[in-house]
Amino acid sequence: MTLRWLRSNPKTIGDVNLVTEELKNLYYKRLLPIEKHYLFHHFHSPSYEDADFDNKPMILVMGQYSTGKTTFIRYLIEQDFLGGRVGPEPTTDSFTALMYGDVEGIIPGNALTMDAKKPFRNLDPFGNTFLNRFQCVQMPNPVLENISIIDTPGILTAARRRLSRGYDFPAVLRWFAERVDRIIMLFDAHKLEFSDELTRAFGALCGHEDKLRVVLNKADRVDSQQLMRVYGALMWSLGKVFKTPEILKVYIGSFWSEPRQKCDHYELIELEEEDLLMDIRNLPRNAAIRKLNDLVKRARLVRAHAHIIGYLKKEMPTLFCKENKKHSLIYDLPEIFIKIQQQQRVPAGDFPNCTKMQEKLLGQDFSKFKTLKPSLMASLDKLLTTDIAKLVPLLKIQELTKKSLPSVLDADFLGTFKPEHYRRDPFKEIPREEEGSDEDFDEWAVEKYKPKYDEIFYNLNPSEGKLSGTKVREWMTGTLLPNSVLAHIWRLSDVDGDGMLDNEEFAVAVHLIEGKLDGYYLPRELPSHLVPPSKKISAASQEE
Repeated sequence: MTLRWLRSNPKTIGDVNLVTEELKNLYYKRLLPIEKHYLFHHFHSPSYEDADFDNKPMILVMGQYSTGKTTFIRYLIEQDFLGGRVGPEPTTDSFTALMYGDVEGIIPGNALTMDAKKPFRNLDPFGNTFLNRFQCVQMPNPVLENISIIDTPGILTAARRRLSRGYDFPAVLRWFAERVDRIIMLFDAHKLEFSDELTRAFGALCGHEDKLRVVLNKADRVDSQQLMRVYGALMWSLGKVFKTPEILKVYIGSFWSEPRQKCDHYELIELEEEDLLMDIRNLPRNAAIRKLNDLVKRARLVRAHAHIIGYLKKEMPTLFCKENKKHSLIYDLPEIFIKIQQQQRVPAGDFPNCTKMQEKLLGQDFSKFKTLKPSLMASLDKLLTTDIAKLVPLLKIQELTKKSLPSVLDADFLGTFKPEHYRRDPFKEIPREEEGSDEDFDEWAVEKYKPKYDEIFYNLNPSEGKLSGTKVREWMTGTLLPNSVLAHIWRLSDVDGDGMLDNEEFAVAVHLIEGKLDGYYLPRELPSHLVPPSKKISAASQEE
């Protein structure tokens, strides 16, 4: 399975909840009063609510149409979901939140914004046009017990850029980007195109690059030379959009349930997939760290905003020429930013986008602005310098707990199943010149490990000397290896192709799993020294 190993450790959950409760208290006690005093919500995002702190980690899946967004989500949760449809044309024009629920069903957008337990109440300002295209699909899925996934409409290409969505699409993306834990952006290795809407979508993600993971999907359908060229073009295009010194991580993958096509970069795809799934698996454990980080970023923006509003209020005349002075101050906003940076020592990176701030100020009544209130600013400084620092030890405890989690090799079901420390890659053929030096070339390489493999085999209660695919699958999923890796191991192990494993074939499967967990590449075809002696004739006849 891919993500069914998203299991929660009770100790880690306790630490996460403790940090989350403290963050919630600090927000309501110190930050929210300042946001209200300086009208922060008129210029930036709405205030946080309980659900923003209590909700599970969320993943935002984005991409142009036909890049495999819906298929990618199916790959993660390993089942279809209501409203999910796959096709070469734009099949999704709605935002769909996939969340856990005991009963499968769909909650429409307008009703969803009324639910205080869901983190979507502040989406109602985007209007009915958006809410009619927003829904929540609930299902009793084990992956969704630990994370929630947001599926987005396919980003329009240049040929369709004249189509209007009827709502501010980049603004909605920005709203979600501020609240999710991870943003997955999918590209198709066959058709790489940067449209105007895609560029605007990337603009909505600015400031949240740390959450972004880019996936070059369907990579097994192109040859290595084409993949290299597409990868280079994608990196160049991303560098033009995100003008940051850090290089975005681009994963090479093929995320769907179908068997992968054999290609020269098969092993690369396998490794990249494991890296991405590991990143997603760690989201529940790192939820408290992300929430703390987002609260600190918000507090720093609030501080800069308060200084801006206070400065504008101080510069406004008491009686005459208010409108002229207002426009003059808006025009001089870049210089005002610099003055505040120098006088108040507020870092330049804490300030909002100047152009967007000027646009917001045009529609505001400056007479409602408040001057700087020393007590509020002192409270904000205490939040940033003292209160947040007190939570760091709790995060360290959480990190220690995470490191002490039992590994897959310590799981109860493994019994005496432990990895061997191989002297060489166990999947490679033994050269003829080494024959007799360490082991006989004709010897079945799995033979010496077979007694411990048999112990596992017979503990699984085989029927008539064989294990069914269902029983093997249930056991294999406990190894925490990705679904695609386990499927490949099954294909290699079922030498006679009968859909079941006898004790020799099961021994091969466990041996392959051991090697994979020990860091070796899986072979594309089963090497002759791993083929069970009783199956060598069968394997030879299949090749013919």
